[in-house]
Amino acid sequence: MLTAINPKLPMRDKSATKAYYIDGLGFTEISDYGDYLLIGKDNIEIHFFLFKELDPKENYGQVYIRTDEIDVLYRSLLDANLAIHPNGALQAKPWGQKEFSLLDPDNNLLTFGQADSV
Repeated sequence: MLTAINPKLPMRDKSATKAYYIDGLGFTEISDYGDYLLIGKDNIEIHFFLFKELDPKENYGQVYIRTDEIDVLYRSLLDANLAIHPNGALQAKPWGQKEFSLLDPDNNLLTFGQADSV
């Protein structure tokens, strides 16, 4: 019955959001409705709504994104000089996942994870 989940995250500046996700992370724009932006990559889609008054220090938006090539993805982001969360370097977690995290321009936390086969 359920087929997908598409998180909705706040953005203060659509240009900065597009630059980060499209230019930096390799997403593509699906639709731009002025105050509402849809982007996608592979099998995921993220929606953004304009929230100009957002204080990034008070934003707790979070998305957990599963991947099947976490080492390749992590290396590609490092090679592109994308900032990894200060406490989010790639590591094996006690709950059986390999994970790393990023913070977008509005302090939305993006955590990427893959089942740890080691």
